[in-house]
Amino acid sequence: MKSIKRITRLFLLVLLSAAAVSCNTGEGPGGTGSIEGTVYKVLHPDDNYNLETDTVLAAKEDVFLVYGTQDFYGDDEETDHTGFYRFDYLRPGTYTVYAYSSLAGGERVAVPQTVEVQRGKTTTVPDIYIHDGKAYGTSIVKGRVWAYYIDKNGNVISQGWAYGQRMYIQRQGEDYSFDDVRVGLDGVFAFQKLSPGNYTVFTFGEDEDEVPYVVSKTISIPETDQIFWFPDTFKVNVKP
Repeated sequence: MKSIKRITRLFLLVLLSAAAVSCNTGEGPGGTGSIEGTVYKVLHPDDNYNLETDTVLAAKEDVFLVYGTQDFYGDDEETDHTGFYRFDYLRPGTYTVYAYSSLAGGERVAVPQTVEVQRGKTTTVPDIYIHDGKAYGTSIVKGRVWAYYIDKNGNVISQGWAYGQRMYIQRQGEDYSFDDVRVGLDGVFAFQKLSPGNYTVFTFGEDEDEVPYVVSKTISIPETDQIFWFPDTFKVNVKP
């Protein structure tokens, strides 16, 4: 009888030991490994018609840690003033670290890095670059406008870049323009913060009777963070 009780007790101890081990395996807290890294922020300022960016240290940004293949984050930290973050007391395994970029429309996009953690060691995560600014995730359309200045008989009396000419833009399939700009001294105009799609850019010329007419061109924007030029110059008649 005693031997049966000993066997039963031993069996229960084995089960409890196995359960304890199973609760402490796999990714998560309770280990001796660490993860550390740095987050940088790429700024996309508004009214920058060359799409130039500025990269700075991402201070006070939330960084999230995913254990293994889980669908949600298990921990989060805030970067210090140098963009540095660190997660301690991790068990060996695969971890994903991410921070968020912010699109111009307010949406957030995760920027992840995945690393392997070993027992008792610190793993350095590749630098994470997040993006922010009103121009991020958009593109720019540029073009030039040439003006023929005509007299009351329709004769050209001078010509040159159409400084001050008003240009309009509308999305194809819509009835009205949503933005307008003036042509610069070099004849260049630019529409910024455009999402991928098809657009019509137009302006108005005048004949000798001052009757306005439309000069328009279409352009396709297939991707973001690019500058797209009209290959041909807009040409209009203008009454001085």
